[in-house]
Amino acid sequence: MAEPGMLPGVPHLRSIAEVAQLVEAFSPLYVRFSAGPVADAATVSRDHESGCLLPGLSVNPLTPEPWWNREVEHWLARQLWQYAHLLSPERYPWVLTGEIAGRGPDCEPLLVDTTAVASIDRSVVDEATTTYARVFRAGADGR
Repeated sequence: MAEPGMLPGVPHLRSIAEVAQLVEAFSPLYVRFSAGPVADAATVSRDHESGCLLPGLSVNPLTPEPWWNREVEHWLARQLWQYAHLLSPERYPWVLTGEIAGRGPDCEPLLVDTTAVASIDRSVVDEATTTYARVFRAGADGR
């Protein structure tokens, strides 16, 4: 039996460095914190504040934007850290790709025709949190 959060037939990534290798090899990639692709295929994303159904799965980009001039690992740490609050016994991070069908209320991509690419070990979220605290100025207001 697979450990919780592992998806059959795709790699299980155990470090930010492994996620970075995948992101550098394939683009675009996204992360989603959920019960996984099988559970997501049986449901729809919903904006919890308005109740509106969304036209795709809410995801966060793992592929850095062209303007990003820092290490890929720093981008990944930030992206994983920002959604770490979604981690739960029923939810884990997994990597996917697909077509963008729109944007959600937080301007996040909404994907359709998704394909699971990898699962991310829960320990990588801890690594992301540590990396984020080390390399970013949390709370800086951009002035």
